[in-house]
Amino acid sequence: MRVVPVPKHALVRVPGESYSQCISCHPMRHTIDLKRARRQHEAYRNTLRELGLEVIQLPRDDQHPDACFVEDTAVVHDGRALICRPAKTSRRGEVGTVEDFLRRHLSVRRATAPATVEGGDVIHLPDKLVAGLSERTNLAGIRQMKKYLGVEVLTVKEPKMLHLKSHMTYLGNGFLITTRRFAELEVTHGFDVLVVPDNEEYAANTLAVGETVIMSKGRPRTMALVKEAGFDVIALDTSGFEKCDGALTCLSLMF
Repeated sequence: MRVVPVPKHALVRVPGESYSQCISCHPMRHTIDLKRARRQHEAYRNTLRELGLEVIQLPRDDQHPDACFVEDTAVVHDGRALICRPAKTSRRGEVGTVEDFLRRHLSVRRATAPATVEGGDVIHLPDKLVAGLSERTNLAGIRQMKKYLGVEVLTVKEPKMLHLKSHMTYLGNGFLITTRRFAELEVTHGFDVLVVPDNEEYAANTLAVGETVIMSKGRPRTMALVKEAGFDVIALDTSGFEKCDGALTCLSLMF
């Protein structure tokens, strides 16, 4: 099996002043602490640096509450970037600064109406992508992504899910980690599948960098599964982002 190239760069953005107004259905959203979220973001950035990535910090965006979730703004593959068109109109202003930066490094094209597509719906496998047909990404978005990036794209249709990466991520070395609900999907065939224990579903969103998997703190059974599969694990506190329906992959755009 081919391997997913280890990224060299991580594009990030610190939570802005309006962060507490993020789009979220989390029951504890009212307890969001901006200072704590920023401390957690700093720990995240430091971890990426320690793993050898160049961390590129975009200017803070105080106008768009969800702007720290930069993964949703673009899908990068093989030297090309599709600039996403978020489903929520309140998020579409986030993409401009990301596009400006990526144009200096990659071939870039924007997704256009009627497409909606967000990076949180896209899993990078060794020889293809898997895209969620979800609340945020539609069929037109997937078609534009496939055409421009020139790569095979498999789909997982679940109209009520926020993003596919909330349920499944790729660890590397042929391993997928998924929630129980997604463990038997056709796209998982041929992979070693680690099923997240009940009540730890949030831990299905992981961020793999080489042989190291960054995971959300407080999910010990899932961490044990990943360690048993042969990976090094780093646990980070992401509680400030969970309250905004965000997770580890959301906080960076890797390329």
